[in-house]
Amino acid sequence: MLKIEAIIQPSKLDAVKDALLEAGIEGMTILEARGHGRQKGHTEFYRGREYTVDLLPKVKIELVVADEMKDKTIEAIISSARTGRIGDGKIFVSHVDEAIRIRNDERGSTAL
Repeated sequence: MLKIEAIIQPSKLDAVKDALLEAGIEGMTILEARGHGRQKGHTEFYRGREYTVDLLPKVKIELVVADEMKDKTIEAIISSARTGRIGDGKIFVSHVDEAIRIRNDERGSTAL
């Protein structure tokens, strides 16, 4: 099993969710986040004063999928979240040793 974490622009959330559902991914956790990468934020003016917004709003999607779903999941995220500009986000993939469904103690990929 693999844990896939994707950090994307908030405006792309619905498109990514739809693409994942279409790819057969049923479970996901979605978190609101703030951060920056290479774009380092931007400068804004408020009431005549300039200030820097260095933590931009992002959305973090967490999924745990079977190994054979890795490429399909990543492709769904990339194709629906990409704009081609800085700030599109990142995808992180890590191994999951075990998954346990609390309700009935199912373990492994059947718990997904």
